[in-house]
Formats: sequence, C-alpha cells, structure tokens
Amino acid sequence: MRIGELARRSGVSERSLRYYEQQGLLRAERTPGGHRDYGEWAVDRVIRVQALYAAGLNSKTIARLLPCMRDADGGPNEFATTRLVEELAEERDRIDRVITDLVRSRDILDEAIEAASAGLVTPRIPTSAP
Repeated sequence: MRIGELARRSGVSERSLRYYEQQGLLRAERTPGGHRDYGEWAVDRVIRVQALYAAGLNSKTIARLLPCMRDADGGPNEFATTRLVEELAEERDRIDRVITDLVRSRDILDEAIEAASAGLVTPRIPTSAP
C-alpha cells in the first residue's frame, strides 16, 4: 500500500510516517518509480508505535523495543536485553505514578464538584397555566 493509504488506515499523517521511517520505526519497500510501498503489517506497526508514543516512550526507546515485540505475523522476541527490560519496567512505573496522580486529581475535582453543587438552588421554571 502507498503512504497515503497507510496514513488513512492508521490515522497518522504522511509526515509522521516519513518521520517513523527516518527513526527506524517503520520500513517501506520502494516501487520502481521510487514510491514507498508498505505491507499489511505496517498498519499494526504504526498503531503500536502510536501507542508507545502515547505511553511516553521516545523514538530511540521505541526503536530498540520494536524488534522485541510480536507484530501481527507473530515473529519471535529475539532482541530483548536485560537493560531494555529494566528501562521498560521503569517506564511502566512512571506511567503508574502518573495514573495514581491523575486519579487523585479526579477525586479532588469530584469533591469540589459535589461541594459546589450542594449550594446551588435549582431555578424553578415557571409553567404556564392552561
């Protein structure tokens, strides 16, 4: 598939896809005319890259991690290192801390909403008499 179709199917801009390729996160074959040509596997790969970025990982870490992950083809984990596993565990711990902080913030906001709502008087809407 061409880059435009991959962008449409994955919901990622063509510019981002070219960046992923520069960073070693995605690879494309080239047609005789020089156009990028991606296999079906690329959609899953791009979605996975997006999820890893959303988790707070940087492109360098993602590039080291991707060969260890199974794509849709079920390829084996051959390239994991102890250090990479440690870094990923640290990232997971960081994400857990952020989640805990967000839940705490949401709870405080819920309390504020409840307190603010308790003092409100619901205005009466006049009804018209028949």
